[in-house]
Amino acid sequence: MPVPASAPRLLCVPVSGAFGMGEYARSVAIARAVAARWPDAAVHFVLSRAAPYAAGVPFPCTLLPSSPTFHTPAVNALIESFRPTCVLFDNAGRTAQLRAAHRAGAQVIYISARRRQRGRAFRWAWMRLLDEHWIAYPAFSAGKLDLWEKLKLKILGRPTVRFLDVLVPRAEPARQAELLAALGLARGQYALVVPGGGTGHPGAADAAERFRKAAAALAQAGTATLFVGPTAVAAAGNAASPHDLRLRPSLPQRDLAELMRGAKLVVANGGSTLLQAIACGAPTVGIAIAKDQNVRIRRCVAAGVAATAPLDAAAITDLAQRLLRDDTARSALVAATARLSLADGIEIAVDAIAAGAGARRV
Repeated sequence: MPVPASAPRLLCVPVSGAFGMGEYARSVAIARAVAARWPDAAVHFVLSRAAPYAAGVPFPCTLLPSSPTFHTPAVNALIESFRPTCVLFDNAGRTAQLRAAHRAGAQVIYISARRRQRGRAFRWAWMRLLDEHWIAYPAFSAGKLDLWEKLKLKILGRPTVRFLDVLVPRAEPARQAELLAALGLARGQYALVVPGGGTGHPGAADAAERFRKAAAALAQAGTATLFVGPTAVAAAGNAASPHDLRLRPSLPQRDLAELMRGAKLVVANGGSTLLQAIACGAPTVGIAIAKDQNVRIRRCVAAGVAATAPLDAAAITDLAQRLLRDDTARSALVAATARLSLADGIEIAVDAIAAGAGARRV
């Protein structure tokens, strides 16, 4: 007998480890929305215990020695015991894990955020196992479906492919006012610098520190600046920070979104943070800290919704200062974003889970 659409059992399997948190943040945003729509939903996460956020997961969680991708027996056992109606793999997973979820009758969803993972999801074997393939970014930045992808979908008739555009929590003006008051910041009068989780990409192992130096330079020049980044970098920077520089470790997504909405300028990495800042209506500078981010940033620049600079503290500072002084340039970035009409990725995801729950295999 079908499981009622009103009570999904969601198992979230994001890639996780000592660095980075984009996949986890995305999965949590979707899980929170599922819990909000269905108060009786059951949500469970499986993560690496090395992840810096592992101790603060807001849902029941199984911790493994490293990312779930490397622990197929444990993931498959959890699928069997938890009996999910939906399994969400975010840049994680093995074929055997997808098979276990499919065999259990769950709706099998895979989120790809990079070209390589997108290619994995378009392999024949995976397409036969997946019910949904969600591409984490809007088509203009991730690239539309190519002819080969369209042909494979036509031949198999599955999975359903959706572009999530952006996953940003709804605006909370009261929460924004509370945050700004606590940080001593005024809406529209500060720069926000967000390097991301601090993953040690080749040639950019010290990316977060370069962002912090740029933030310090902006503050030294007189712009109130907030740096939100890896705990170690923020803590080290606090020892000798300019008066106008605030340093904070990673924040909950709802808080970061409110700070983006209130910023005069956001300087972000080229991952999901870039699209979130753009969607929040903030004039945005995207800095590539990983190879796959270069193409995404170039497409955003071509669309007129972001500016970019090399991963160099002086170059970042120079561009940010020019934009902070140029009201017309900042307004043009925001106006271009409005023309894109980006969709609410959280709503897209939750509606798809709802539809899948009603059609669950038995």
